[in-house]
Amino acid sequence: MVNTIHLIRHGHHALLARKLCGRTPGINLDELGCRQMQLCAELLTSRPSAIQSSPRRRARQSAAILAQRFGLAVEIVPAMDEIDVGDWTGCAFEELKHDKAWARWNEARGTSRPPNGESMRVLQRRVVDHLEQLRREASDAKVLIVSHAEPIRAALLHYLKRPLDDFMSIAVDPASISTLTADRAGVHVSTINQKVPA
Repeated sequence: MVNTIHLIRHGHHALLARKLCGRTPGINLDELGCRQMQLCAELLTSRPSAIQSSPRRRARQSAAILAQRFGLAVEIVPAMDEIDVGDWTGCAFEELKHDKAWARWNEARGTSRPPNGESMRVLQRRVVDHLEQLRREASDAKVLIVSHAEPIRAALLHYLKRPLDDFMSIAVDPASISTLTADRAGVHVSTINQKVPA
């Protein structure tokens, strides 16, 4: 029996690439983000067994677009939430580039953490625990999970058996699909960062 898990990043929003949003509440998809998610839904040619989402609004909106296409409800899964970046939540990237702790965080994701935030190792553990639970519970199922770049990268690095310090080497674009296949032997990475058409 093979399970398929599609890890989908939420669509574009107005603060993307400008601010470190983290768990900032109330961030909505913009028009581009909604269009991206509609295109993402079209890339998914077969009906999933379930659709799950991070609790963040931008992820829930993205998941709702997928759910509408397939006629399914969205299950909110806290384990797939965005990383808690602590004191950096809502900071502009322009401001952060002068912060030595920010530079250290991006050079050594495996051993550093945001001030008063969550480490990558803790993030990776909660995400992988959820994915492993899905593998144990579901047989011959296809699950769509809408999340964020950091949780998706953490999962991919784990299953690729690569260190967390390789974090920046994996691109996870808005509305992209990265696919895991799970069987009795384990979980395998099938595709990374499949992009929606421009």
